Amino acid sequence: MTTIYKIVPAALWREAERAGRFQGSEVDLRDGFIHFSSGAQVAETAARHFAGQNDLLLVHVDDEALGMHLKWEPSRGGALFPHLYGDLDLAAVAKVEPLPLGPDGQHRFPPLES
Repeated sequence: MTTIYKIVPAALWREAERAGRFQGSEVDLRDGFIHFSSGAQVAETAARHFAGQNDLLLVHVDDEALGMHLKWEPSRGGALFPHLYGDLDLAAVAKVEPLPLGPDGQHRFPPLES
């Protein structure tokens, strides 16, 4: 099992919890898949796409639980990123944690699996 990560605004995640599944953010819906990051990629994802944003959550997901709908595809400079083609079943979620901003304006991550 490899843990992959999704950064989600808390309000959007609360909607997913009520619905029992996460259909994706506005960007995910536009692109046709849910964007995830590996442990080695998620800090750069936060800096690039969520800079200065508060009230975010870090969702830890078991990649094996996503089955054949998860594809590792080239993105940023050819790096492979996990993309989920379909909704995220909340049963695949291992943990959800706050992703706070530190005094320097950078997000503070818990220990991650790479």
